[in-house]
Amino acid sequence: MALSRTNARFAGGFSLIELMIVVAVVGFLFTIALPAYQNSMLKGRRADGKAALMDAANRQERLILDRSTYTTDMSDLGFSANPMISPDGNYSVAAAVCSGGAITSCYKLTATAIAAQAKDSKCQTLTLDYKGAKESTPGSNNCW
Repeated sequence: MALSRTNARFAGGFSLIELMIVVAVVGFLFTIALPAYQNSMLKGRRADGKAALMDAANRQERLILDRSTYTTDMSDLGFSANPMISPDGNYSVAAAVCSGGAITSCYKLTATAIAAQAKDSKCQTLTLDYKGAKESTPGSNNCW
């Protein structure tokens, strides 16, 4: 059965204008969704830094029970490097003596964003001290 001329005209598919409109709409939606997705990914990766800090803090507490001192060397805590790299590779975690104290009585752990997480301008560093106090720089309260 052959198509008549009028039916053949509508059986061909989409016009160029229709395709251009669809591409424009998809492009517009993409430009709106991409920044939200990227922020979501950065926020999700912060869990890697938080987990690494909590793990290091637990190891510091075990060390104080065993040796009666904290340490600034992550290797003493059983990590393979100093500073240690978080499990997913998004943070570098180092230990330091807390301000006004001695390593035998206090510590401060700092997770610094590296790799893809370095783009996280809201939470470049996460800190945790021997009292459990949590901070972040550049001073955002939403990091923890």
